[in-house]
Amino acid sequence: MYPESDDLNDYLASDTVVDWKTPEVRQKALELTQSITGEVDKARCLYEWVRDAIPHTHDAGLDIVTCTASEVLRQGTGICFAKSHLLAALLRAVDIPAGFCYQVLRLDPPEDDETALHGLNAIYLATLDQWIRVDARGNTAGINARFSTGKEQLAFAMDPEADEFIYEAIFAAPVSSVVNRLKMYDNLTDLWLDLPQAL
Repeated sequence: MYPESDDLNDYLASDTVVDWKTPEVRQKALELTQSITGEVDKARCLYEWVRDAIPHTHDAGLDIVTCTASEVLRQGTGICFAKSHLLAALLRAVDIPAGFCYQVLRLDPPEDDETALHGLNAIYLATLDQWIRVDARGNTAGINARFSTGKEQLAFAMDPEADEFIYEAIFAAPVSSVVNRLKMYDNLTDLWLDLPQAL
């Protein structure tokens, strides 16, 4: 994997989606990490909190759509893309660079070889001079994603024979096709029928 930008400041930016300068987002990041000193431990704490405390909207049986980090925090839910926006915002709020990664997966159960795009994060750990990928979508139905500086443990294993893959780029901002799709719908029922299939 490789960052699309060599400037780490691009992975610390606050914008309309990764809005970490919103007071409640910044406050939540500081609150969760106030007793933690090490960068790796802070990143692990924030990752595990988004993974476990913010339910995936589909898993929770909710019919809303969130997009911005502050919306996800306020509503307490989001699908994979939205949860990745919140995680990046929380990390950036404590000065840990974070970006966005995307995976192409077959629908489960398979439907006419259709794919769906899945969103996750990359985190830059300066003390290790290393990018790691993490997936905060939520551990339900046998999913066991973990924070690891060694062997990567994402939510979904890939089957190259089924043309599943992960884009190697680490994007500094959420891709516009994802953001536009999230903003297009106000309920998950309709969005679920029109998820992005690839970048």
